[in-house]
Amino acid sequence: MRIYKKNTTYLAEPGSFFEGNVQIHGNFMVPQRTHFWGRLVVNGTLELGPESSIEGDVICKNAIIGRESQIKGPLRVDENATICDRAHLHSIEAGGDIILRPGVTVGDVRSDSTVLIFGKINSGTLVGRNVKILGD
Repeated sequence: MRIYKKNTTYLAEPGSFFEGNVQIHGNFMVPQRTHFWGRLVVNGTLELGPESSIEGDVICKNAIIGRESQIKGPLRVDENATICDRAHLHSIEAGGDIILRPGVTVGDVRSDSTVLIFGKINSGTLVGRNVKILGD
């Protein structure tokens, strides 16, 4: 599949699929319904579009995971992560803040800073310097 580059930001074509492992040397904007059948390593910020999937683990500097996306391996983030509505993740480990939106299903969540939860989620262990729950 084709990946386009502008400065330090890379963009995949909508509806793309990638076999094997992928490494991006910069930021990566992934459109909706894009699928990875391996590991994804992004040296910058990952913006994973809605309804996308990753079969392996993910390593990046920052992450925004779109609604109804699925990551079957661990998500490891150097800084901050935002997980949007109804996403399904194996687990999350972050050096900064983690935001979990309503309907998220995730295994263990571990942050060196704050875990902020909006609404109801389904999770394993939540570990952070601060864990805050807002809403029902």
